[in-house]
Amino acid sequence: MFIFTTKKAKAGYLILALFPFLLGANMIDSGKIPIFNAFTGKTELVEKVHKSAAEWKKILTPEQFKIMRLKETEAPFAKLCPMPPKGKNGIYECAGCGTDLFRYEEKFESGTGWPSFWQPVSELNIKLTTDSSHGLHRTEVSCARCGAHLGHVFDDGPPPTGKRYCINTLALKLVPMPADPQKAAFGAGCFWGVESAFAQVKGVEKTTAGYMGGALKNPTYEDVCTDKTGHAEVVLVEYNPQAVSYEDLLDVFWSIHDPTTPNRQGPDIGSQYRSVIFYFTPEQEKIARALKEKLSKSKKFKKPIVTEILPAKEFYPAEEYHQKYFQRRGITPTCHIPKNLSR
Repeated sequence: MFIFTTKKAKAGYLILALFPFLLGANMIDSGKIPIFNAFTGKTELVEKVHKSAAEWKKILTPEQFKIMRLKETEAPFAKLCPMPPKGKNGIYECAGCGTDLFRYEEKFESGTGWPSFWQPVSELNIKLTTDSSHGLHRTEVSCARCGAHLGHVFDDGPPPTGKRYCINTLALKLVPMPADPQKAAFGAGCFWGVESAFAQVKGVEKTTAGYMGGALKNPTYEDVCTDKTGHAEVVLVEYNPQAVSYEDLLDVFWSIHDPTTPNRQGPDIGSQYRSVIFYFTPEQEKIARALKEKLSKSKKFKKPIVTEILPAKEFYPAEEYHQKYFQRRGITPTCHIPKNLSR
């Protein structure tokens, strides 16, 4: 009888039960099994991993081979379990095949000398079998994909599961979770070209054309074009700070427009086309002001820089036909970004 401790566990068992019926006998014949991907949150059908002892010895260290393939156990307190940087999370994967096994946030200090977790990322990713070796009655935990011995599970863990998955350190490989996307917002003229420029930047995950900075709620394009709402045409940029810095985004911003023309970019005239940076954090404000001052002192522009630096206000996405305007119409982007930042 299964005991479901979380909604994810219930979903995992349900998927495991239904997969053969949904996908047919080919799943079994092909050697594929359902495995939960902790990074995408999706269950995927993957090939089981089969290797000879000689092949495993080429991948694993001698110690890992003894533990993961010969089912030996490392001495308690002998190894230091890797941890992600402070304030960050990560996933412990199988050191043999890379299957996601446990979350760092579900790790606890058991005092036993081995890494302990109160639940796996999914019941799909592990296999539990009775282990009567050494005159003991235990439940072995192994990797569902490659069969590697990981450790044992006991019924003396903390809530909410009451389980303690006692795992060998050498059987685990820590992979940091990607940083949460951060937001930035820039106004540099017509948002069609601005959006197409930032969409080309490595590390930018999403761009949305829209309106910010005015008083009118839920403005339309027609409203903003009256030049009476106070809104600017902007692009909301969601980016991975581990792949691209805020300073890099500002370099793109300065390079794709003329920051010396108030309320105008080329033929587009009106306050909605003003040069503006909307910051979401004090750190963004500090960086933006410092780089603006540095750029002013560089004398790159003959006229004074008039770019506004303001706290972010409510963002209103523009109408759907404005999104990815150039891309949808096969128009070559008109704004050129620094080559070192291009995808």
